[in-house]
Amino acid sequence: MSLSEKNIVAVLGPTNTGKTHFAIERMLQFSSGIIGFPLRLLAREVYEKCIQKVGVEKVALITGEEKIIPPYADYFLCTVESMPLDINADFIAIDEIQMCADPERGHIFTDRLLNMRGDKLTMFLGSNTMQNIIQKFVPEVEFIFKERFSKLSYSGHKKISRLPGRSAIIAFSIDEVYALAEFVRRQRGGAAIVMGSLSPKTRNAQVELYQSGDVDFLVATDAIGMGINMDIDHISFNNLNKFDGKRNRHLRLTEIGQIAGRAGRYMNDGTFGITGKCDELSPEQIDKLENHKFDSVINIYWRNSNLNFSNIESLMNSLDQKPYDYSLLRNKIFNCVIRKKIFHFTIQLGS
Repeated sequence: MSLSEKNIVAVLGPTNTGKTHFAIERMLQFSSGIIGFPLRLLAREVYEKCIQKVGVEKVALITGEEKIIPPYADYFLCTVESMPLDINADFIAIDEIQMCADPERGHIFTDRLLNMRGDKLTMFLGSNTMQNIIQKFVPEVEFIFKERFSKLSYSGHKKISRLPGRSAIIAFSIDEVYALAEFVRRQRGGAAIVMGSLSPKTRNAQVELYQSGDVDFLVATDAIGMGINMDIDHISFNNLNKFDGKRNRHLRLTEIGQIAGRAGRYMNDGTFGITGKCDELSPEQIDKLENHKFDSVINIYWRNSNLNFSNIESLMNSLDQKPYDYSLLRNKIFNCVIRKKIFHFTIQLGS
């Protein structure tokens, strides 16, 4: 069976395997398409590429902060949360499908995995760790496995003053990013900054500053871990802990691998390591990171997407609906936030 005849395809593999490029090329072979991305910056990057191929009048960009929707757009590049649910398309793809296991946003990715389908082809892109869970919930899926184009190697601890050119230093707070960037500017002459909280205009300018070669170093949060294509030879972690909105926790190995894998694009080998006072990685962790061997995902987050808005009680009951399978975890954090908003809303109505 040729790829064009398959209705649902999962394209799985580590970073730098060309999965996103593959999906873009497939989408443009159809008369209409929608791709959901995990980051606004990535959606914007792909939007820029697509308008160069098919023209600005045929491509829409929809994120939480940007909406560019030409009247006769055929292709929609969106963040996963912003994917239009009222538009039929020949091709639909979800990028970084392993985000189904994310405690904060996973229920949105899971909803797209279970419910969004292209009229002719549906494609899920992501890590090999998702193979079993996708097979379980989408038994008709066909798998395509891709190998990394280049080698990824651990290079140990290096001081910032000894980091090679075309390096990205990873931190997990705004203050830490700015402090490191200032240090790099004093020590090495210049650095660009990439964070999800930057405005689109500022982010794009910082990416261009680095990509053009005007500066040789990048200081970034884990925002660069989700498929953003930049010319990075080395990734250096200044920290392996992050605040996830509730607590300060150690990064999961899959998260470290996702970020480290940004080093070495296409056929160029990449390296990753640590700097500053970052915790050491164990030999076992290094082996798994270099060989992209991570534990399979066994649970993904879920929330009832068929909400009943007829009255407050019905809405609460539909939010409280339990998952229909043991592999699905309720998104309790999201439900608590919604419940608080509903509570305050009802108080305002009463007053």
